[in-house]
Amino acid sequence: MTLHVLWPNTALMTVLAGAVLMAYVAFNGMLLVWLERKVSARFQRRLGPTEVGWAGLLQSAADVIKLLAKQLITPRHVDRPLYHLAPVLVFVPVLAGISLFPFDRHLQLHDFNIGLVLLFALAGLGFLGIFMAGWGSNNKYALLGAMRAVAQNIAYEIPLILATLPVVLLARTMSLREVVEAQHQLWFIVQQPVAFAIYFIAAVAETNRAPFDIPEAESELVAGFHTEYSGMRFAFFFLAEYTNMTIVCMIAATLFLGGYIGPSWLPVPGWVWFFGKVYLLLLVMMWLRWTFPRLRFDQLMSFAWGVLIPLAIVNLLLTAVAIKVWR
Repeated sequence: MTLHVLWPNTALMTVLAGAVLMAYVAFNGMLLVWLERKVSARFQRRLGPTEVGWAGLLQSAADVIKLLAKQLITPRHVDRPLYHLAPVLVFVPVLAGISLFPFDRHLQLHDFNIGLVLLFALAGLGFLGIFMAGWGSNNKYALLGAMRAVAQNIAYEIPLILATLPVVLLARTMSLREVVEAQHQLWFIVQQPVAFAIYFIAAVAETNRAPFDIPEAESELVAGFHTEYSGMRFAFFFLAEYTNMTIVCMIAATLFLGGYIGPSWLPVPGWVWFFGKVYLLLLVMMWLRWTFPRLRFDQLMSFAWGVLIPLAIVNLLLTAVAIKVWR
């Protein structure tokens, strides 16, 4: 394994980079909460937040202050080590994952030659935290939500990874920066539209978003695996969910939409193209939430094992055959 560092490798710069990432994650979470409220309001023919700040822009900041001021309540019969460690284990991997993305040609903290594998490994740690939260809460609703989340993750991670393998075959690398550079002539979504559709559907399910929000089904499980959490502990789960949404959209933009590459005739910085694609995909995820009803658990599982996985395998085999014949 080789490591290519595009950031000065000093302790001070590492701390500064971590602070910048943390600030971005916090700002991104508040922005997406406000944006989702506005999107849902438009779908329901209302206005959404309007009172705190211009167009309600400061409503999310007010909510953060409210969460900071809330008392941290720990139920009596929880498994305390698991209960306290779960929010941290859910949040830290997503913070580390953002450091692997190439935001621009020369704006990337670390470039691993197996960066894609490392991203999926970090994503898997988050679901360990979810199961720890459900088990450690000593609550039947939390445990049911955690078990649903683990089953859903196992089912949809298979088509998610299978959908990214054709891109790896085309680019001949698992380095995220090199995958982007391989798309200078043509974005991979043109060559792999089926893989992109499979990936995006599986990514929506991996982030527990509607219509795949079975682990947090409010009408059945109160709040799912974070039923017993309050204050900033709940905020860590909430922030991790929106950061996970951002990460899966960053992966989609990197693998299928050319990352920081835009039209050469339009002199716009690469990072503008990258984040523009990411937030466009995030808007689509919000659109899906307020359009489709929640699936039943049996429908969710049968869709993964009966539709997405066979389709992803067939697409991967056809891609491998086409590459072999073409080259």
